[in-house]
Formats: sequence, structure tokens, C-alpha cells
Amino acid sequence: MQDFLSQGLIFSNLSGMDSTTRLIVTVLCYLATIICAYLLGSLNFAIIISDKQYRQDIRDFGSKNAGMTNMMRTYGKKAAGLTLLGDALKAMISCLIGYALLGQMGAYIAGLFCIIGHMFPIYYRFKGGKGVVTAAVTILMCNPFVFLILFVMFAIIVLISKYISLGSVMCMLLYPIILDRIDRFFYGGAPYVWCAALMTLLVVVKHWENIKRLSQGKESKFSFKKSVKAPTTETTEATNEEKE
Repeated sequence: MQDFLSQGLIFSNLSGMDSTTRLIVTVLCYLATIICAYLLGSLNFAIIISDKQYRQDIRDFGSKNAGMTNMMRTYGKKAAGLTLLGDALKAMISCLIGYALLGQMGAYIAGLFCIIGHMFPIYYRFKGGKGVVTAAVTILMCNPFVFLILFVMFAIIVLISKYISLGSVMCMLLYPIILDRIDRFFYGGAPYVWCAALMTLLVVVKHWENIKRLSQGKESKFSFKKSVKAPTTETTEATNEEKE
């Protein structure tokens, strides 16, 4: 089990191979991890659910973001819950693939590219969500202790401020710092901080409009009730007919 977590199923069995074979296998493992994670990440469940269940595109409503929070505001708890489940599963599967091929480093890389796929999905014209759920599950899969610390901080910030975006940005900014301290304390080094820093950069850049609204006092506060009324399927079809 320790070998699986640290090196992966394939890396732990490379010792019997010659150097050329090891290099080829290593490159293929990295490519497979990156491609699989990106394609899984590109499965944006907010877009899928809004299309299949409501015949609409979540990116046309509310904040225009294809993510769980906008699904909650637009369609309610059930749609948000299904979105959360789908986005969590794709990040979990991506990290497991990374673990299997390359160990913990593979899990971090897989999580990073799953986030990139979520934000810039190849299936949906590269216009996706902000990656908070996929980032959170990646952190959980790679370092549960760090996830627990960040989750407690996130919950406190959101309970006090009612701003999901504020909690998300603050926790992501602290993520590389906390990971660095914990890895150095327990393991004597922090080889994954660069990956955490890239995740933070992606999430913060995607939240740039939220950050501007927060500074202006215009950001929407979180509620478990729908705050955006999405048009019904009949209304959407009627509007489309009028345009034609």
C-alpha cells in the first residue's frame, strides 16, 4: 500500500527495466495521467445536468458560471447536489489514475489537469467552471489532513461572511503555505508545493470577477434557496421561435 501511494503500481515495478524502457514507460505514464485527467475534468456536470434535465445551459443564467453554486441559485438543491457529486467523482477518479500510474506525484498532476479540464472543457468550447469542487477533492485525495484544515477554515469564513467565493479564494491562497509547512514538518520536504501553487493560481484567476465584486460590496451571498429564476423549457422554446 505504501508503494502504491508513493510510487504507483507501475513506478514501483520499474527497477527491473533498462534505462530506455524506464524512460518510455515514464513518459507514457505522465501523458496518460494528463490526458485522462483533462478529459475527465472536461465532463462539466453543471452543463450536463442543466442540458439534460432542464434543456438549458447554466452558463446563460445567474453568474454564468458552470458550477455548483450557480446551479443552487438557479435550479435548487437537487441540481446542485448532483453537480457536486459528479464533479467530486471525476476528480476522485482522476487522482486514483494518477496514484496508479505515478504515485502521489501522479495524483497531484492528475488533480491539476482535472481542474484545468473543468475550467476549460474541450467538450464545451473551453468555457467551464471555477474549479473549487475539483480542487477540494484533489486536496482531499492527496493530503486529507490539509483538506481538513482548509475545510474548517472555509466553513468558518462562509458561516461568518456568507460568501462562498471569499471562502474559496482565501483557502486556496493558504493551501500552498499550509501544505508546505505540513510536508516539511512530517516529511522533511515539500515536493508538491509547485503543483498546489498552480492550482491556487488557476482558481484565483477564475475568481477575479468575484474578487472585484467583493471589493465593491456587490458579491451575492450564499443561500440554500434559489435566487435566480430560470425560464421554463416552454418559455425558452417560445423565445427561440420568436427569434426565428
